[in-house]
Amino acid sequence: MKALTFTLTLAAALTSIAIASTAATPAAPLDEKKPMDLGNFSVSLNVKDIKASKAFYEKLDFKVVAGKLEQNWLVLQSGNARIGLFQGMFDKNIMTFNPGWTKDKEAMKEFQDVRELQRTLKSRGLTIAPEADEKTEGPAYFKVTDPDGNTLLFDQHVPSPKR
Repeated sequence: MKALTFTLTLAAALTSIAIASTAATPAAPLDEKKPMDLGNFSVSLNVKDIKASKAFYEKLDFKVVAGKLEQNWLVLQSGNARIGLFQGMFDKNIMTFNPGWTKDKEAMKEFQDVRELQRTLKSRGLTIAPEADEKTEGPAYFKVTDPDGNTLLFDQHVPSPKR
């Protein structure tokens, strides 16, 4: 009886696998493009009191990894989360993408150059202001503003990848 139960269970399992394999999701279209690689992400916060903000984020286990308090800017990190604190440097908070950088600010060999990202976003109908100079290579930046007025900064600090 145990052998018969095992055989029936095995047959049912194999039938389920066969049915599932024929009902697999369709393959992605051949012309589907790879998503853009925007690079390392951080948020730059416009703060009123950098010392108070630093103390607050340190209570959340953020550690200072860059910047100069006497110049009113710091970069703090906790795991993969990175926050820039800037006092008196800009009007609003900014979302920043750094093409070509890892979370540890290490230069990547292969990545999408900031000018390539700019061309892609322009082709999708987004307004870029200011634009990165297309005739240059290496470090450059451009900005995009979302529908709610939030600024997205695409800021490349490293040389363009060799292709």
